[in-house]
Amino acid sequence: MDSEAMLAVFDQQIRQDAPADSPGAVVERVGGVVRQVGAQHEWNGVLWSDLDEDTADAAIAAQVRHFTSLGLEFEWKLYSHDRPTDLGDRLRAAGFVPEPPETLLVARVEDLPVEVRLPDGVRLVPVTDPAGLDLVTAVHEQVFGTDGSRLRQRMLDQLTRDPQSLSVVLAMAGEQPVCAARLEFNPGTEFAGLWGGGTLAEWRGRGIYRAMVAHRARIAAERGYRYLQVDASDQSSPILRRLGFAALSTTTPYLHRP
Repeated sequence: MDSEAMLAVFDQQIRQDAPADSPGAVVERVGGVVRQVGAQHEWNGVLWSDLDEDTADAAIAAQVRHFTSLGLEFEWKLYSHDRPTDLGDRLRAAGFVPEPPETLLVARVEDLPVEVRLPDGVRLVPVTDPAGLDLVTAVHEQVFGTDGSRLRQRMLDQLTRDPQSLSVVLAMAGEQPVCAARLEFNPGTEFAGLWGGGTLAEWRGRGIYRAMVAHRARIAAERGYRYLQVDASDQSSPILRRLGFAALSTTTPYLHRP
């Protein structure tokens, strides 16, 4: 994979020309900024910016005013190749708080394994209703230690209003959910996104996460998507690289709360 060329394709399709990622959200293009605006439980934030040293501070201030006027917290999704090079410092000076950085990984779907190999006693179950989302949320909260209520509402909106935009799956050991993951489709692009993929600590190291990737890669292939994209933590990045994903950049969420 030509990483530089692939990054340009990703930036164009997923950031500059981004489709909204939930039924109630809209993508707006204002000056040198592409942002998504939705309800409280939806993802609100800046997807792309084309700024320089002379325009960055004014653009940051404008976004703070806009989202604050709506009473919304929002995220400025900063990538390491974004400009100006000190954009992160400028965001911090404007009151944004950075979260841990993640690695942007991309793979061609045709290069990924699609055979699902699970440990004995574990099965995959598609999630299509609120009861299943309750289990997904419970796994999310145990694995990541954060409240999953907003994520649950976003997934419920998608499954109810636009079910073709999302595929959610649980790994079950008997009646216990041990891993949850989702695959989000970006209409009009060549990319589908891997999200979640959290496994309970006592079930790690048994190949469940890899099986979840293979399961979602198969679905993406069936739907005709060429690439899978992941914002990977330090924990999942080594597994994904072994499966064939390549690192293109790093991304850091900068959060602003009104």
